Order: sequence, then structure tokens, then C-alpha cells
Amino acid sequence: MSSRSRALLDQVVSDLDRALSDDALAGLSDSERVELLQVAGAASRRVEALLVETLATGDATDFPHAAGCRTQSELLQRTVLTDVAGATRVGKVVDLVRRGVSLVSGERLPARWPALREAMLDGALSLAGMLAATRPIEKISDRISVDERLRADRCLADAARGIRHTAAGEEIRGPAPTTDELTFLAETLAALLDPDGDEPGDEPARRRGITIGRLRDGLRSIKGWLTPEVAAQIELILDAQNNPKGDGPPNPGVTFSCSEAGKESEAGEEFEAGKEPEAGEEFDAGGDPGATEDVDPFNSDPRFVIDGRTAAQKRHDALAAAVAIAARHRDMPTLGGASPTLVVTVEAKDLAQGTGHASASGAWRQVPLGVAAHVGCVGTIQRVLFDEGRIIGITTTDRVFSVHQRRAIVARDKECLIPGCHVPASWCEIHHVTEHSRGGPTHTDNGVPLCWWHHRSLGTSGWEIRMDGGIPHVRGPRWWDPEQRWRAPRLSLERAGVGSASAFARAG
Repeated sequence: MSSRSRALLDQVVSDLDRALSDDALAGLSDSERVELLQVAGAASRRVEALLVETLATGDATDFPHAAGCRTQSELLQRTVLTDVAGATRVGKVVDLVRRGVSLVSGERLPARWPALREAMLDGALSLAGMLAATRPIEKISDRISVDERLRADRCLADAARGIRHTAAGEEIRGPAPTTDELTFLAETLAALLDPDGDEPGDEPARRRGITIGRLRDGLRSIKGWLTPEVAAQIELILDAQNNPKGDGPPNPGVTFSCSEAGKESEAGEEFEAGKEPEAGEEFDAGGDPGATEDVDPFNSDPRFVIDGRTAAQKRHDALAAAVAIAARHRDMPTLGGASPTLVVTVEAKDLAQGTGHASASGAWRQVPLGVAAHVGCVGTIQRVLFDEGRIIGITTTDRVFSVHQRRAIVARDKECLIPGCHVPASWCEIHHVTEHSRGGPTHTDNGVPLCWWHHRSLGTSGWEIRMDGGIPHVRGPRWWDPEQRWRAPRLSLERAGVGSASAFARAG
């Protein structure tokens, strides 16, 4: 940077400091504020143009490297103190106005959008306006000629300056358009230049993509575009997770029978005021044992209070379960020889005491300790011993239920153990009823299936699970069951096509 350019910019900064000092803006009238905003906008657009031109006239790769940065985006984030989105926007405009060098003469070649570049340098166009004007034309650039693109460039540059031409060729100046107005004009030009549009299927294929955003307010955004068939497949997966009781072949489910206070119910005992139902009969909330409709007060939620999640939250949790299933599938590609693995790091004392925070790979910042507890319940804990920063010991405690144990638990419980939740057990995570950290074994007598959501909310939802002789029992929150009875799961015999619980037990 020449000393003259540096001196000019230093003077601008000094003048701005004076304008901001001594509360000088507080005494402005409304009209003066409007004028000041206009001048500030003109200054802001020229500063943006200065950033773009500084980068566009340098080497796209060597310049950031020479400054000690990996990329142009990192260089902008560090020097201008902008965020990733701001740096990305500058980078996109740089690509539009960069002027290459002729290999023959060594002279700089015209920019891809020469007229709009000049309008930007003159302060008539902001970065947002530049992108708004060029984006619709860039989408069809492979279907129009260079001359057509350059004509659109001149038309849009005139519009950005507030210039329009009459039918007689007279030039009239007016107010500059907003960014939205530039977008509308560019889209109109694109429709005129390419009236037929894409061939069927071309545009969706080119626009497809998924972006996972940075952490903000404890969450990361996901956005993008899916091709219709991929979207349909995902919707089917989410529907299957959230509504697995739809039409299909008979599938034994899980219902719950009650027990006496302090005493477990016998396997197959039906809950109906002390009355044992006839073979093949289901309990009906109205007291009619012959009702054919599958109604069970402990396996349905007529008040819709057991699951208070929104539809969007249910879709999120269903997608989380599907991702977990895919990660452990044998066909999933490996990373470094292992399945894609989420690594959660936590101090051993914090995990034991239930206090503090944890950190997860890719999470950018600390996550609640409960995340470590949930991951540890279904994963493997590896203990790493440090001494003043040096690793001096590594041990591994295998606590993942084997494929054979999972199959046995799935065959026993069929569904998520929480009443009213019908997510098939094969889609669930296997929960240690007695936590491994408290001596609980990784054994079928200590494992039950819980869907992604109920597994993570178990500690705060009021539901309790215990094992008795290898049989899981559930007790719900008091608002759901004022009697606070432990209830044992049993097969829904009518759906299984078996006459009675005892007959099913003998058949097994």
C-alpha cells in the first residue's frame, strides 16, 4: 500500500472519529439524520469497493498465504473483523470483478462484469446490490452468449446508477433502486434472455446441496435444497419413525399391565379391575372387553400430554435416530478404519458427580453434561490419563451392547419402552437401566430400548425404569399415573395372533 493511499484512509478514519466524538450526533434534526445516513451509505459502499478491489488485484492463493492465512476468508475475518458470512460475500464479489492478466501482453483483462464493477467503484453499488444484480444472470450464463451477458451488465449498471432510457434514446436520471428492485430487474432480464428456462430436471440437480451452519444460541442450523426423490425418501423415513403404527403386516407391540402396590404383575396379566380377559381380548377404555379397537390406557395418549414435542421437533429427533442407525450400519464408509464416531470429552470427576460441561467433536463449544451421559450410555468410554498435559495412560471400557444382545432385547421389547411411543426397538438406542458408571453391566438383563428422544429426556421427564428378574418395568410421572404403579411390558397378543400370554410363553 502506497504511503499516499494510507494517508488518505487514515484521514478518513480520523474524520469519522471526530464525527462520532462528543455525542455530536445526538443534536441532529430528522432531516439532518437522513442526509447523514445517505452520506454514510456512500462512504460504506466505497469502503466495500476498496475491500473487493484490494483482493481482486492480488493473487487469489498466494496473497492470503503470504499474510499467514489459509484462505482469503480467514484473511478477511482477521483483518476486517467480519464473520464467515461477511467474508464469503466479499469473496463472491471478488470472483465477479477479478481482472486476469493476459499471458501475451501482461496487461489486465476486463472483468467478468465490467460495467457493474465500475458502478461499484463509483459508489453506486453495494456488495449486496452487486450480488443481487448478477445472481439471476449467472444462473443462466451457460445458456446465453457473452455478448448477451455484457448487454445485461450495462443495463444493470445503468439501473444501479438510477439511469433509464426512453424509447427515443433519451437518458433520464432518477433515484437509485433498492437491492430488491435490482433483483427484480435482473430476474426480468434473465427471463427475456432465456425464455425457455432449464430443461426439466436440470435446475434442481444444479441447486442441490446442504449446508450446516455454525453454532448459534446453542444450536446449529441446517439448510439447503434436496432433489424431489431424496426429499421423498427422507419424508418416508421421518414418517416411519414418527408414525410406525401405520398400515402394514401384524407386528407384536408393547402394552403395559399394572401390578399391585409394591408387587410386580405376573407376565400376561391384563389390567381390567382385577378381571382376567378371555383369550384374544384386548382391554378397552370403555370397559368392553370385546372391543376390536386397540385401546390401552397405558399404551396410548388420548390427552396428548405424554409427548409434547412439536412436529418439527419430532422430525429432528427422527432424523437423529436415522443418522445414528446409518452410522452403525455395516455399509457405512469408515473414517480412519472406524465407523463415523462422535467423540465427547468430559472430566471423569464431572461425569461421576453429574456437574460441569463436556465438549463434542464438531460442536465448536461446550455442550451440556447430559450429552456425555447419553453418548456414554450407548457408546464406549475411553479413559485418558494426563500428567501436566502429557498423555501417560489410555484405557478402554467396552460398554456397547453387541449385535446379539441388541437382537435379543429387540425381540423381547419390540418398541420403545415408554408407553404411547411406538418407535420399533430396532430403531432405538439400548439404554443401561443401571448406569455403567454405577456398576451396571452391559447385559440383556440391564438393557432396554428407548427412542432417541425418550433416551435423552429420561432424566427429566418423570419416567422411571427398573429391571426385575430380567424383565423391564416402567413407572410414569404422577400426572400420568396418580397411583404410581410399576408396570411390566407384555406382548399385544391380539396383534401377535396368540390366544393368551401363558400360551405365548409356553410357545416360546
